[in-house]
Amino acid sequence: MTSGEGRVRREARRRAARVAAMAPTILQCAVAAGLAWLVARNVLGHDRPFFAPVAAVICIGVAGRRLRRLVELVAGVSLGVGVGDLLVLRIGSGAWQLMLVVALAMAVAVFLGTGTVIITQAASSAVLVVTLLPPTGTGGLDRMADALAGGLLGIAAVALLPPDLRALTRRDAQEIFDALADTLRETAWAVAERDADRVAEALDAARAGQSLFSRFAGSLSAAQEVAAISPLRWRHRQALRRYATASAPLERALANSRVLARRTLAALWADEPALPSLPEGLRLLADAAHLLRENLEGSRDPEAARRAAVAAAKAVSTLPPDTGFSTQVAAAQIRSIAVDLLMATGLDNRTAAAELPPVTGQPARPSRTDGDVSAT
Repeated sequence: MTSGEGRVRREARRRAARVAAMAPTILQCAVAAGLAWLVARNVLGHDRPFFAPVAAVICIGVAGRRLRRLVELVAGVSLGVGVGDLLVLRIGSGAWQLMLVVALAMAVAVFLGTGTVIITQAASSAVLVVTLLPPTGTGGLDRMADALAGGLLGIAAVALLPPDLRALTRRDAQEIFDALADTLRETAWAVAERDADRVAEALDAARAGQSLFSRFAGSLSAAQEVAAISPLRWRHRQALRRYATASAPLERALANSRVLARRTLAALWADEPALPSLPEGLRLLADAAHLLRENLEGSRDPEAARRAAVAAAKAVSTLPPDTGFSTQVAAAQIRSIAVDLLMATGLDNRTAAAELPPVTGQPARPSRTDGDVSAT
């Protein structure tokens, strides 16, 4: 199996795992939509309570925002529905009516001093009323009540039966660690074999790391917000704090891995003398990434990851006099990533840098100090 086929299979498994992780949220949306319909129809007595399930699904779909945001969203939907219904009953539907209703709904939201969420939701809900759901003659308050009821059910579902977004955060973090370790191991293999094409493939794969980090940051933020408002998720706070501590160092490690792969590629293109310890340092660093993942998941203490990161830095701490510039930078990047991983375990920058052995022989000459090198 080629490396390309392996990446395709891993990506397919990751996508399937994400669907499985989101299954509780999907089920929660479906159940809340049905309950909102039943409440609006049987309790409020409305024949076609369209906005009740819509508001419920929207609230659960954006779970992870602060409670204030959810309340603003419900208020915006209700405001837009109420303004749209009350006006269209009197002026009818059409292009100029649509413009007037949207403008008035947004103006009322701005006048009330509300945030962007209410303003945009008021406008979009008013558009639905004017274009797709013209009033039936029962009055705008019915649909406004539907939106309020559905929204309140959605908020209650988020607080009382919250999705386990910690699992999604863990899975997104695992993707980052897998991507980082794959980049390091592929680069190690390519350096040992002097295979520039393999390094180029590793660099292309590493460039996808930023999108993985953005997804992880979003799921972490969502999980933290749910844990803040839901008593059932309070026990997740400590685990989420570990991920939050590791977040910024992980982003730097991904960036530094791109610099590492790029400078390794440049060293091979320039036919610089091989640094025999470079592949070993890369493999040890990949091991450190996996050990750190286990630490963040709570199954291992941080010392194992710290020892592996320090060992990776030690492997490239002696540079022969004939070491080329790009090879020096690659070795310095191993040290930089080692510092990033040490900081991800909870150490501060000064303490993490002090853990690394000094460079002997010909010192590396990166553009900045160990632990924080930008990349594209």
